[in-house]
Amino acid sequence: MIKRQLSQQLFQALQSASVVYLNGPRQAGKTTLVRALAKGQWPAEYVSFDEASMLGAAESDPEAFLRAYEGRLILDEVQMAPALFRPLKLLVDEVRTAKPGPVEGRFLLTGSANVMALPTLANALVGRMNVLGLYPLSAVEVLEGKGGFLECLMRNAFKPRTLAPGRELTDVIQQATFPEISTSSPAVRRRWFESYITTILQRDVRQIADIAKLGLLPNLLKVLASRAGGLINEADIARSIGQNAVTTKNYRVLLQMMFLVFELKPWYRNIGKRLVKAGKGYVIDSSMLCHLQQIDLEKAARSDPHVFGHVLENFVASELVKQLAASEIEAELFHFRTSDGKEVDFVLEQANGKLAGIEVKGRGSITADDFKGLQVLRSHTAADFVCGIVLYRGRKVIPFGESMWAVPMDMLWNA
Repeated sequence: MIKRQLSQQLFQALQSASVVYLNGPRQAGKTTLVRALAKGQWPAEYVSFDEASMLGAAESDPEAFLRAYEGRLILDEVQMAPALFRPLKLLVDEVRTAKPGPVEGRFLLTGSANVMALPTLANALVGRMNVLGLYPLSAVEVLEGKGGFLECLMRNAFKPRTLAPGRELTDVIQQATFPEISTSSPAVRRRWFESYITTILQRDVRQIADIAKLGLLPNLLKVLASRAGGLINEADIARSIGQNAVTTKNYRVLLQMMFLVFELKPWYRNIGKRLVKAGKGYVIDSSMLCHLQQIDLEKAARSDPHVFGHVLENFVASELVKQLAASEIEAELFHFRTSDGKEVDFVLEQANGKLAGIEVKGRGSITADDFKGLQVLRSHTAADFVCGIVLYRGRKVIPFGESMWAVPMDMLWNA
């Protein structure tokens, strides 16, 4: 079994929070991770609401169902049983009243929907629940990389060096996906994604929302995939699927709740500055992106730099999301764009205001022009700017001025 970066962080969370909620896409490996934990470091009873009998019992009398389990309890796919959240709050508060002081985790929840976006559920456990995210396999995990990229970035710890030849980038992108298909053939992947997307859009969505036009979701997902890495324009997306902007936005947010797509907010501090305030959209998994757009990744890498660059930017975005979710470095991920078109693909900002920028290029060489966006970002941030890098397909770490570096793509998983 591939070791997940989040394992230790999850165990630590269970030492200090009464309830831990592990969410993320379906089939990302949540069940495998929590069941391994229950057999080892954190012995617990396991209940899955994919079982109809368990779901029926929980819905019949939620409080009695929970009280029947006296020790640690794992509730898998808990978004299917929303009635449990209020009784969970009641039980946690009873334990706190009876035993003041440090708490130890008793409930480990997993879910394939972001219930934190549903106020009626999230509010029930505010201040009582620690939320963690588990995503499809990262490049760090499948290649057993060092996992120090974020720390290196936020400390500006790059040094000139030449990397030894590594794995083919296309292989890395294809393996950094859902565990079940990480090493599968293209035909198996195609069938798997067809089933996966149908299951989520036809079944799972109904469990968290009353959707009047369910048939719109597959087309919307394809439209969002075609625009991955681009600015989100609700009106334009709405026209593409023949709906109004309000309905389209609501359905897009629903796809985000199901962890199929995600949005990066724009970075700015002074709202009056001439910066673009629209978010950028991405697909949570780059192999899913290729499936939705029928992209032959190997062929694109050889002969279609525009299409390959489209996939590569999505891959880096998803890799950063995965690494941030499993890292002790607390930072938020943004994008940066000025009104006159200067941009930086990704900006990581810590709570203390320190930040770093990342630009992605699919080429094997870099010039000073590739740093123009990063230079503009630095001019907006002064002393808070820690580092700016251009990830590229070469083998050398090259300094391009103060705190500016050309960095091989391999460093993303092997720094």
